[in-house]
Amino acid sequence: MTTTSTERGSVADAIRALVVTREFQPGDRLAEADLAARLDVSRTPVREALRQLAADGMVEHVPNKGARVVALSPAELEHVFELRARVEGTAASAAAVGATGAELDRLDELAEEIARHGLPGPDQALDRVYGCNADFHLLLAESSRSSVIAASVRQLFHTAATVRTYQGFDEASVRRSVAHHREIVAALRARDGEWARSTMHSHLANARAALLGPRPVAHSHDTVDAPRDDGADDPAPTRPPS
Repeated sequence: MTTTSTERGSVADAIRALVVTREFQPGDRLAEADLAARLDVSRTPVREALRQLAADGMVEHVPNKGARVVALSPAELEHVFELRARVEGTAASAAAVGATGAELDRLDELAEEIARHGLPGPDQALDRVYGCNADFHLLLAESSRSSVIAASVRQLFHTAATVRTYQGFDEASVRRSVAHHREIVAALRARDGEWARSTMHSHLANARAALLGPRPVAHSHDTVDAPRDDGADDPAPTRPPS
C-alpha cells in the first residue's frame, strides 16, 4: 500500500499531539502496532510518521528496542534553548520584514489566546496554551520567508516540545511569557527587527530559567592564590617620580 504525504503528515501530527499532551512521557516506547490500533491506521504510515518525528528530534530509534520519545538531559536542554534563542531570534528579526498583515493578525490572535488560557483564573487551560504557543512560534518562523530558518525552528521546537515548560512556570514566569508574546507582535507591527529579536531572546531566557533554574556562576573567591615566600627575594620598591 502506498502512503500519501497527507496521511503520513496527519499520523505524525496525531503522534506529536500525544507526546505534547503527555499521553506519552519522555523515554516512553512508541510501539508501531499499538499506535496503529490507537489511530486506526495500518503500521506503514505509523512507521513513516515515526521516521519523520525522529528527523524532527521528537523521537529516537533505539537499536533492538524501537522508537521512543526523546528524553533530554539538562545539558541537552541548555543547548536546545541556546540554539532556539539564536535561530528564533533571527526568525523574529526576519519576520519583522517578511510577515504579511494576515500573519500579523493571526499572531496577535494567538498571543491573546495564550493570555486568556495561560494566566491564572477560571479560563486557564494549559493544553490550549501548548497548541497556541506552537502555532505562534511556527507561524512566526514561516513569516521569516526563509525555508531554512523555518525548518530549523520547527526541528528545535518539536525537540523541546517533549518538555512541557509551562508546567514549571510560576505565576511571574507565566505573566512574563504572556507579555513577551504580545511584545513580539508589537515589534513585528513596528517592523523593528532588533526589538523583535531581543524580545524573543528574553522570552526564551524566561522559559529556560523556569525549567532549568539559575545558571551556574563561578565565584572569584573559589580561586586560591599561590603562597608567597618570606619576601627575601622581592625586588626593592620603586621610588615614585619626584
